[in-house]
Amino acid sequence: MIELSETALQGVKSLGAAFAIGIGALGPAIGIGLLASKAMEAIGRNPEAVSRIQTPMILAIAFCEAIAIYALVVALIIKFV
Repeated sequence: MIELSETALQGVKSLGAAFAIGIGALGPAIGIGLLASKAMEAIGRNPEAVSRIQTPMILAIAFCEAIAIYALVVALIIKFV
């Protein structure tokens, strides 16, 4: 087993945390972008359906953001534990 110095260990932890939040935020960012894009297209086609489109859209965005928050928690655990 390879033993790392304290400085090298902190560097590896920081790199791991950066990858965790970077990759973990990529999926929700793409999802929110696609969701908002499709919702705007639907509203553009049928402006009367704004209330029927907007509420589920906001709910779905909140679920996507929750996934990004989970990635942030994992990154913080990697960094500080």
